[in-house]
Amino acid sequence: MKSFSRYSMAEAIGNTLYLVRGLPGSGKSTYAKTLVPTGAHFEADQYFMKGQKYDFDPTKLKDAHAECLARTHRAMTSGNYKAVAVSNTFTMKWEMQPYIDLAKSLGWTLQVIRTTGKYKSIHGVPQDSIDRMQSRFEPFAGEVIK
Repeated sequence: MKSFSRYSMAEAIGNTLYLVRGLPGSGKSTYAKTLVPTGAHFEADQYFMKGQKYDFDPTKLKDAHAECLARTHRAMTSGNYKAVAVSNTFTMKWEMQPYIDLAKSLGWTLQVIRTTGKYKSIHGVPQDSIDRMQSRFEPFAGEVIK
């Protein structure tokens, strides 16, 4: 018999939506990709990619988050994935709520993971912006800290 540790969390407990949250430069994207190596990983930053270039436009942030949620929904209802990961800052609980509601409505398990690494922000987020995010960061009951 194989030990439990040989199976991924998604295989062990069924369909799982992972919400990976943390400050810019905390390792969210990198960690999320390890959870779903088959590619069901989404984040609002993907909206701003133009080829290999990141072209952030703060006036389109609402659209970026709507597209991230829509892509997540499509993946979860496609029947092609047992696990989907979304990595965004999610500094406040209300920012996660649409994903929490989606998981609940589809009967998927939800796992919230907070990354706490201290790497350089790949998108050049200024330190004062990171400090503001840190000051409003809300804990989430049951989240796993990495």
